[in-house]
Amino acid sequence: MLRSRRSDCNEKPVHRNEEQPLLASTRESPPPSSRKEQAIAELHVRLSQPWSPPPRWYGWQAPSSCLCFQMDSRKSQSGWYRTSPAHVRERGGRARPECGGLHLADVAACASAELVMLLEWWSCTECTLFADRATVGHFGKEHVVIILNHNFEIDFLCGWTMCERFGVLGSSKVLAKRELLYVPLIGWTWYFLEIVFCKRKWEEDRDAVIKGLRRLAGYPEYVWFLLYCEGTRFTEKKHRVSMEVAASKGLPVLKYHLLPRTKGFTTAVQCLRGTVAAVYDVTLNFRGNKNPSLLGILYGKKYEADMCVRRFPLEEIPLDEKEAAQWLHKLYQEKDALQEMYNQKGVFPGEQFKPARRPWTLLNFLFWATLLLSPLFSFVLGVFASGSPLLILTFLGFVGAASFGVRRLIGVTEIEKGSSYGNQEFKKKE
Repeated sequence: MLRSRRSDCNEKPVHRNEEQPLLASTRESPPPSSRKEQAIAELHVRLSQPWSPPPRWYGWQAPSSCLCFQMDSRKSQSGWYRTSPAHVRERGGRARPECGGLHLADVAACASAELVMLLEWWSCTECTLFADRATVGHFGKEHVVIILNHNFEIDFLCGWTMCERFGVLGSSKVLAKRELLYVPLIGWTWYFLEIVFCKRKWEEDRDAVIKGLRRLAGYPEYVWFLLYCEGTRFTEKKHRVSMEVAASKGLPVLKYHLLPRTKGFTTAVQCLRGTVAAVYDVTLNFRGNKNPSLLGILYGKKYEADMCVRRFPLEEIPLDEKEAAQWLHKLYQEKDALQEMYNQKGVFPGEQFKPARRPWTLLNFLFWATLLLSPLFSFVLGVFASGSPLLILTFLGFVGAASFGVRRLIGVTEIEKGSSYGNQEFKKKE
């Protein structure tokens, strides 16, 4: 029986220049009876040698690495591979997470860029920021916690668009519901990218959330950590139940938001204090009182998103948990007033900024489309040219299953198909 690689990892590796009777090179061809023994011996020697990872540019890593590195506009003095000690000290964290030589932040940017491309280039949706110039000057230059209202199906996509335009798409994180972990592609990708998942039951989530936040505290890139403090998307039914709880607790009634959950926010602020420089409050709405959807984006429908951004230095947020919770409730009262102003005047207060879209998401899409669609079209032509009914029906069945799967993925973002979380859970104590 061959020994396992792990059991031999501490043994001295066997080199070809040492005496190995079975491996000794000779000009004479070994007899047929010994060829099998020679092959087994060669395999045994290879397994006994210490394992080393494949080259950085092995296989699929080469094209994806080239393209991902183009997407990051924040090139440092040490070059595209920003793992130098100076860069790590500058970020105040550890070396960048890698996967076989490919940085996970770049993988995340490459994957998320496909959806951002749909918003920016396919539907040509415009995103306008309302903020003061000093706040915009901090974008992409500090670790932050972002609080975003959860009223729309594509609110996360608008957030990703801003992350891409300020060069932090690959290091954008979120406190996500655990159900998304089981969504094909999205959940599996997020699992390896240090996304913090929760079951939305604090007794069960506490340890996992704290562990995930502590990992982010040492992240070497500038992290934008997104929090949906409302816990679920806004619906009339959830809003009615939420306001009943607000009235029972003596809290002001909100018109456009659900009652915020404070545990996640206060825990994030405590765990990331010393790393995060500020909290960005982002209030999102769409012109024309439209309710955009991901399906509309796929159909090429154009929307106009307005985002009011306010920056609060972390020093202004109280250290005490109860006081921090009160601060969050007051923040949502201000967000409600901003939404009321927008519905009346059609604009948010503050100076308007329109960050220019960058070409990297489009180039990323064109690269992968060229790489993958060309052989796919050749395969499709071969299927129909074969004239085999069984092969053609099998292919059409696969296409139908793939279309059904994509439609189910889109359904994850639809409000009417959202979870029932928030209908009765608001009546429970946080």
